[in-house]
Amino acid sequence: MAKTILVVDDKEELRVLLKSYLEQEGFHVVTAVNGRDALFLAREQKPDLVLLDLMMPEMGGYEFMRVHSREADTPTIILTAKLEENDKVLGLELGADDYVTKPFSMRELTARVRAVLRRASKETAPPDVLRAADIVVDRNGRLVTVADKVIDLTPSEFDLLATLVSSPGRAFSRLDLLDRLQGTAFEGYERTIDVHIRNLRTKIEPDPGNPRYIETVYGFGYRFAGKS
Repeated sequence: MAKTILVVDDKEELRVLLKSYLEQEGFHVVTAVNGRDALFLAREQKPDLVLLDLMMPEMGGYEFMRVHSREADTPTIILTAKLEENDKVLGLELGADDYVTKPFSMRELTARVRAVLRRASKETAPPDVLRAADIVVDRNGRLVTVADKVIDLTPSEFDLLATLVSSPGRAFSRLDLLDRLQGTAFEGYERTIDVHIRNLRTKIEPDPGNPRYIETVYGFGYRFAGKS
């Protein structure tokens, strides 16, 4: 299931840009123009993360954090044009997890969003042994079998397959998969995922040209289908 991000900023152009970009990266995005509206949305949507501007009409970012922190423990990244040391201290005291100074790179922001979500995740860790279709991935032993046959994979191929098998049916973007392999996604290396997938298919697919396990999600990335 896609993570929900609440974007709170009084600048419509930035809200639209963030919503469009983050949705392309696989997130569900809701937006608010001020802290007051954000409180209502947060109570209704229960977002996984908040991207929060500080200076807004009716209710600013700090006031939103004061109220919302009493209601939920939601990871928060502050978006600001300028942040003094006292502002950082106050933000930390109120529960901010990170700061991004405007103007910012969308790719850097996305990487920070993923990093904060990873740190804050309360989901149960994937089991040590993953099973889907006739593939078994032993995470501790770093061992993969397909139809009871042991398959020799490189470390990157193993991590990539384990990620896909852990969430059958979920579409992962290339950047998300790259992020899982090396911690931070870099634009110049997105296509290395395609190379890893091609090599992985050669090793695990009965017919690599007509993949049964790893499907391409065109214009986005890949998912584990596990068709029998």
